[in-house]
Amino acid sequence: MSQSRTHTHTHTQSTRQPAKVWFITGASRGFGALIARDALDRGDRVVATARNPEAVIAVLGEHPDLLAARLDVTSEADAIAAAQEAVARFGRIDVLVNNAGYGLLGAVEEASDVETRRQFDTNVFGLLSVTRAVLPAMRAQGSGHVINISSIGGYASYAGWGVYGATKFALEGITEALRQELAPLGIHATVVEPGFFRTDFLESTSMVSTARQIDAYADTVGAMRTMMAAANHKQPGDPHKLSAAILRLADSAEPPLRLPLGSDTVSKIRETNRFVEDELARWEDVAMSTDHDDARG
Repeated sequence: MSQSRTHTHTHTQSTRQPAKVWFITGASRGFGALIARDALDRGDRVVATARNPEAVIAVLGEHPDLLAARLDVTSEADAIAAAQEAVARFGRIDVLVNNAGYGLLGAVEEASDVETRRQFDTNVFGLLSVTRAVLPAMRAQGSGHVINISSIGGYASYAGWGVYGATKFALEGITEALRQELAPLGIHATVVEPGFFRTDFLESTSMVSTARQIDAYADTVGAMRTMMAAANHKQPGDPHKLSAAILRLADSAEPPLRLPLGSDTVSKIRETNRFVEDELARWEDVAMSTDHDDARG
């Protein structure tokens, strides 16, 4: 597999931008592996990280433009070492894709302290560790693009996904601030909001259910558990098309702050925006009533 790709690099590279160096977390499966493969296929260089780098090689094969690096995102030391290894091998990092993460399905009350902290350790604090490790290289070169993989659950919350959604809401806020901080330095930041895609996200490798299940939530969270079980591998989104969209995003001279992916995400964003506007209109008199009298125009 790897050898057949090496002969196509110069042909594809001549018709597009200079080769990029990608740094992708969670690259042994799912979106991460697909993006890594597509980037390699078009002649880019890829640092594909995972807790077990052998798993990356098993999926992508040996490749001269591939560095499979060990990275448990919950280890800041791993993040720093992987970033240093990337720069030592390829000289720069052009695109960081913070993709590593997993889902926790359960009511907010059902999620234990341990389960909640573990979720944030990976999805939020791990992302921050990797970003801190990679940004010095981007600042030194005066360019780069940080792409944080969020979810429609980072824009609108759902019963059963409160804690997971909270980690993704955190990415939205982090990315929005990052964009403002990095823009003067020539670095872009984008948060990507995929809807439901036909990956293994609903498998035990990417999603865990809370150990505790409370009967009182049967009609809300219980219904969500049933729906998710039925939806596995029937989701509307095509992961290969998502990967192509991420490559287009990385090539953009003026990338967006947010990139929703999937018709379900677009629909939910519009529904949420309407809800927020309607609710604001109903409560605007209360909202506006709390200013000091001398602050009113």
